[in-house]
Amino acid sequence: MACFLVPTAEAIVVSMITKISEHKDTSNKVEVSSDKIPFTRKLKWLSGMLWGGSALLAFEHVWHGEVTPWFPFLTAMGNEADAAEMFHEMATAGVLMAVLVTVVWGGMCIAADLITKRAAKKAVSGGDNA
Repeated sequence: MACFLVPTAEAIVVSMITKISEHKDTSNKVEVSSDKIPFTRKLKWLSGMLWGGSALLAFEHVWHGEVTPWFPFLTAMGNEADAAEMFHEMATAGVLMAVLVTVVWGGMCIAADLITKRAAKKAVSGGDNA
């Protein structure tokens, strides 16, 4: 019913943190080494994943008539029993989706760091010695 609101909230927070980090990086003129991916770029990955997933979930909820263009926007907010079910869904499915996306992003960051370190090591050693 409203599970997409949890990843959307995380996406808003991550987007704000990304903007603040980018601003600090440009104002401090932080040098970026060629063998390491900047953390702000990794945050952009997480932000994109969260916004994209939230948009797809929101579309699915609109498609099924659970979100309407008139107040209260969420059909579950019409009565207390549906609202309680909606909050339970947000606390279980919504949080689980947000955590899962963040864990996958963490795996992506680790894999990207390993790949860039391997490429930098290969470049320093002079390429493939096979």
